[in-house]
Amino acid sequence: MGTVEPQVATTNTTDAQSQVTDGFQLVIDALKLNGVDTIYGLPGIPITDLTRRAQAAGLRVLSFRHEQNAGYAASIAGFLTQKPGICLTVSAPGFLNGLNALAHATVNCFPMILISGSSEREIVDLQQGDYEEMDQLAIAKPVAKAAFRVLQAEDIGVGIARAIRAAVSGRPGGVYLDLPAKLFAQSIDAEAGRKTLIKVVDAAPRQLPAPDAVKRALDLLKSAKKPLIVLGKGAAYAQADADIRSLIEKTGIPYLPMSMAKGLLPDTHEQCASAARSFVLPEADVVMLIGARLNWLLSHGKGKTWGGRAHKDWGGQKFVQVDISPQEADSNVRIDAPVVGDIGSCISSFLNEIKSGWAKPPTEWLNAVNDKKTTNVAKMAETLAKNPLPMNFHSALNVVRDIVKAHPDAMLVNEGANALDFTRSIVDMYKPRKRIDVGTWGIMGVGMGYCVAAAVVTKQQVIAVEGDSAFGFSGMEVETICRYNLPVCIVIMNNNGVYKGTDVNPTGGPDVAPTVFVKGARYDKLIEAFGGVGVNATTPAELRKGMEDAIRSRKPTLINAVIDETAGTESGRITSLNPTAKKK
Repeated sequence: MGTVEPQVATTNTTDAQSQVTDGFQLVIDALKLNGVDTIYGLPGIPITDLTRRAQAAGLRVLSFRHEQNAGYAASIAGFLTQKPGICLTVSAPGFLNGLNALAHATVNCFPMILISGSSEREIVDLQQGDYEEMDQLAIAKPVAKAAFRVLQAEDIGVGIARAIRAAVSGRPGGVYLDLPAKLFAQSIDAEAGRKTLIKVVDAAPRQLPAPDAVKRALDLLKSAKKPLIVLGKGAAYAQADADIRSLIEKTGIPYLPMSMAKGLLPDTHEQCASAARSFVLPEADVVMLIGARLNWLLSHGKGKTWGGRAHKDWGGQKFVQVDISPQEADSNVRIDAPVVGDIGSCISSFLNEIKSGWAKPPTEWLNAVNDKKTTNVAKMAETLAKNPLPMNFHSALNVVRDIVKAHPDAMLVNEGANALDFTRSIVDMYKPRKRIDVGTWGIMGVGMGYCVAAAVVTKQQVIAVEGDSAFGFSGMEVETICRYNLPVCIVIMNNNGVYKGTDVNPTGGPDVAPTVFVKGARYDKLIEAFGGVGVNATTPAELRKGMEDAIRSRKPTLINAVIDETAGTESGRITSLNPTAKKK
């Protein structure tokens, strides 16, 4: 991160005897050999010349303003492509900045490799005070799926091959690769170096489910009176879209998509039970989980969400779980029919077994689900039809809903508290992997990094719906979006604070409450500083025009959507997790 950097050769050197290569070139060659075409990162000691030479070698090197945002970009690129996204950082503080994204990738099962330069081992181990001295490998291990360090140039090929295979095989995750500064300048014979490189073959091999497990699962589903399928983001990652749709339609079972699984089938599909979520979860007698985990997002499979079921009531509801990790089964409640394998192979096996026909679920169950959906959809329609002044979340997001419906190929990035939850329930998705959001941890700050990667990977228009608080974590990356002229339209739901802008300082002192921001902030002016288009929208009509203009022009655009500061609830829809909210 410093301003003075040792100079190293920027091209391969040649002497009278042989052509030689160095660590810089071997890293680049190993990445290119394995199909890597984009690096997300931030230059500085000791990797500045690596970024220069990578760009010269034809790799796209996207430079961010903060490593954490580069890491989030790499993580979601991995989700969208099934290939490890590459994040490149400097040592110590830069590495630590990227560590949050590495942990995020691991928790969310996104394939990503964080590559960081580091100080020399012989100095670090004796704690002699090297520049940005830190034992980065030891720090990364607890939050990574795997972590490796390369000390010799001839091992670069092996190190990158192992990192790629670890990131994408089995349950994907984040991998750390430590490259000390001295490694880059090491020189070896070019031909010998070329032979050390490894092109990874079958990095994520299929894992076929056991036939008896498939039969057990289908037998349990057949016995159900009120079956339900829950699709998680693992199902979206699998890219087995046609087979998943076929399974759902052939069985006739209602399905509930988790947030990032929305669009695997259109949210308007007749079997989609999203509008009846609070009804189907406690009522279902057999639930098939496909790439979904019974973590906090599904109330751990028990409690009020599941009809008040606790340990003593497990016998009343049965679960089928399709997952690549056998350790996921029984993590919260008993799994009666675990099916272990990659999701594509598992779904294919199910379809092979039900070719001879399948009895649809009882009419009583399907009618009950549809009745609840109809009632809730009608209530939502009434709410969306209102046009309060100032706007609230519903009236603003009704515009976003229409825009996404008209542009189903657009990528939707979403983060916040109320901005996240209202968008999830109001804006329908129509195609797979078009909605990307905060994921398992529900963290803030993914927004702008996601926007960059989504635009780069898909080449499609990106629409970001951001809470004003969430935007603050990565807002400076609007310069990055403008620098690369990416087709990103950012809509900030501005209600002057965290949750609401109405809290007051109970002491009466001069400081505002911790949750309150500057009143009437003009976020749209921020993007104008970097040549983008800023729009201040105080009505649905102004918001609609701003979004339509952005999509038509494909110019970087930020819309400051002014929302009633009294709108919203504390912690969105997870109020129970905030102890202070319980007392209100």
